[in-house]
Amino acid sequence: MRLDTVITNYIAYRRALGERFITEANRLKSFCHAIGGETELSDILPEQVNSFIRGTGPITLTWHAKYDALAGLYHYALSRGLATASPLPTIKPPRVTSFVPYIYTHEELRRLLAAALTYQTRRRFIDPYMVQTLLLLVYGAALRISEALSLRLADVDLKQAVLTIRDSKFFTSRLVPIGSLLNERLQQYAALRHQTGAAQTDDAPFFVKNNGQGVTTDNVEHVFPLIRRKAGISRTDGGRLQPRVHDLRHTFAVHRLTSWYREGKDVQKLLPHLSVFLGHRHLAYTSVYLTMTPELLTQASKRFEQYALKGGDL
Repeated sequence: MRLDTVITNYIAYRRALGERFITEANRLKSFCHAIGGETELSDILPEQVNSFIRGTGPITLTWHAKYDALAGLYHYALSRGLATASPLPTIKPPRVTSFVPYIYTHEELRRLLAAALTYQTRRRFIDPYMVQTLLLLVYGAALRISEALSLRLADVDLKQAVLTIRDSKFFTSRLVPIGSLLNERLQQYAALRHQTGAAQTDDAPFFVKNNGQGVTTDNVEHVFPLIRRKAGISRTDGGRLQPRVHDLRHTFAVHRLTSWYREGKDVQKLLPHLSVFLGHRHLAYTSVYLTMTPELLTQASKRFEQYALKGGDL
């Protein structure tokens, strides 16, 4: 049976069980694109599977995510006689843990945003102004990149300066207020988007490519390294991954906490509000940011000294 047919049937099967099965489905579709949908399932070689799972970078949790998605597919195929053997690797590398996000400095943010407009050496399928607006939103509203790219026109209320984030990572929705400067930038992008003739229906994607189609995560992951290198930003702390788009969200959280400490705010009382803003299910997910950078630890230490030595409030 053809690979694309097996994958389509398998996705339908998992969703019939009541699963959302979105991320895994996208990984399987990527596998189908890499191998070729017309390929017979029985003709797929271990070398092809290993190449897809391994990718081109270091082994990360993505390796295991791809492996798990394919393992489910082949279990389904084997149990139904659609395959006689699995071409998946027989040895799995240990899962890498203790990943430390990269926290951009304010100067690096300025360089990154400037590079977003100048990184292209020739006209491409994606508009630099749109890319810069997207990066501004991911940082300014602390969104996951998937949340930003999932925004539809109806979700972006520029009159009220609020975004509706639907079915986020934990299958919940939330309202995210945005500041006046960011809202003004989104208005400018919306006007440009309208001028290019992009669809204006409520369900149309807010961020679009030059052909009017919605921007995908793969699109962003392709252009962001180009922008980062143009900005001259790289890790020097021994971290196993170079700075990512998603680290803009982590950076927002650290910058906000640092600012609160500097302003003498009651961070412990404000932390739950930050947690809701970020869309975290548990406060513990937000608390990890409290020790993320030396600057943040210094500000927290100063705040504690004020409390301990002067009788102030934490």
